[in-house]
Amino acid sequence: MTAPDFDDRMLSLGLARVAEQAALASARLVGRGDEKAADQAAVNAMRDQLNSLDISGVVVIGEGERDEAPMLFIGEEVGTGRGPAVDIALDPLEGTTLTAKDMPNALTVIAMGPRGTLLHAPDVYMDKLAIGPGYPDGIVDLDMPPATRVSALATAKGCGPSDITVCILERPRHEAMIAEVRATGAAIRLITDGDVAGVMHCAEPEVTGIDMYMGRGGAPEGVLAAAALKCMGGQIQGRLTFRNDDERGRAAKAGLTDLDRIYTRDDMAGSDVIFAATGVTGGSLLPGIKREPGWLTTETILMRSKTGSVRRMRYKTPVALS
Repeated sequence: MTAPDFDDRMLSLGLARVAEQAALASARLVGRGDEKAADQAAVNAMRDQLNSLDISGVVVIGEGERDEAPMLFIGEEVGTGRGPAVDIALDPLEGTTLTAKDMPNALTVIAMGPRGTLLHAPDVYMDKLAIGPGYPDGIVDLDMPPATRVSALATAKGCGPSDITVCILERPRHEAMIAEVRATGAAIRLITDGDVAGVMHCAEPEVTGIDMYMGRGGAPEGVLAAAALKCMGGQIQGRLTFRNDDERGRAAKAGLTDLDRIYTRDDMAGSDVIFAATGVTGGSLLPGIKREPGWLTTETILMRSKTGSVRRMRYKTPVALS
């Protein structure tokens, strides 16, 4: 008996519910100062929902290695086993610190594609560069200095560097990059956490005001961001960076041999993909969870690369009053 085909239309609403329930589970912990509890609540809810889906799923981007995370570890099998073989990339709560502090842009994030199509990125850093849709391939690349990237994008956009806004994670490792970008006259929007959302901002510059993302963050988040841009349009490049031999060993364990390779969007998400994200705290992409007496309301963005469709879904659910 052959395995069922990957039916992205039929699976998409189920995936949206996975993201939605993870967000609802973390709602009571927004602003409570407990990152681990918020993350664990989202993990538990996401795992429960995934196991109710008729899929034969494997987590390829998850919460760490088997011995590092109690749930949703890399390589974990999820689903009922009665459906198509799929790869799953997820971050049950992207922005645990943002959630704990009630700061903007915390999301629950999940992507799904046919088995063997999502990059098995190890839990190391990745140097990333992303722009939105509408530009020819290769306008910018990771081998360019930051200032050259800005001027190249400005030329392609038909504007000056001072009209470009770049999103960068605020980290000491990015101080030289920030100074070089600012020297061009470009604006920078610094974010404290949440670089999946940061990359996604590039795909809707008319909404977010961001034209480009650059900087070093987690490689797993790079794959999730690539899946999002596969649906929304835009370009992303990523190159793994390593601090020690242990991290190089993680890459080898993941089956990666060319440690200097630059991965494109389609290298990281190689086939049709579904992407869902639900807002936990309010931000540029999604509103946060809304509380009112007896009710919680979420908003989820659900996207399919096959059709290019982008759906926004509001879900209002009753909750017991405590």
